[in-house]
Amino acid sequence: MFSTWVTGLLTGFSLIVVIGVQNGLVLRQGLRREHVGIVVAVCALGDLVLISAGTAGMGAVAGAHPGALRVLSWVGAAYLLWCAIGSFRAAARPGALELEAPRSRSSVLGTVLAVTWLNPHVYLDTVVMLGSIAASHGGLRWWFAAGAMTASLVWFVVLGLGARALSGPLGRPSVWRVVDVVIGLVMLAVAASLLLHAGPTAG
Repeated sequence: MFSTWVTGLLTGFSLIVVIGVQNGLVLRQGLRREHVGIVVAVCALGDLVLISAGTAGMGAVAGAHPGALRVLSWVGAAYLLWCAIGSFRAAARPGALELEAPRSRSSVLGTVLAVTWLNPHVYLDTVVMLGSIAASHGGLRWWFAAGAMTASLVWFVVLGLGARALSGPLGRPSVWRVVDVVIGLVMLAVAASLLLHAGPTAG
């Protein structure tokens, strides 16, 4: 059982430790020292729900409907392209992070909910991929899921609180230009991957 939990933990880390929309938001809010707890909580709870759904069999259901996954991929690619443009615009004005007015709790909550639940790539990673891998472990699938959930919780806490602790050196405009460019490039790569795997829509 422990070895299955470790497998889930390592698999979870391999999927989540990638610069993307969620991680970018957690990092940004950590550097701003603004509502970090609620951002971390929403991201971690979202993964918990989605991993549970995949382990319970929703991944197999989604895999049996390739048309739905194709539409999801197209929507996800469009969403990621929009986010990439935002990252490149931010890179063009890296000092904006310091000039932004403090955001309300409700505004930050709305943003993190949208990033968590309107990003189809999150569903593909957690529900479909992790759900399928969990199913391969048979009766120990929930131990695998528990490991993946642990990875998600640990990662978001470390990323959010770590960014908050290092907000001084990491908050420099030059650092943010690099961060935003890298995030934008990764989003473009993920969007391209989604489009390539989606293929043409059915006529």
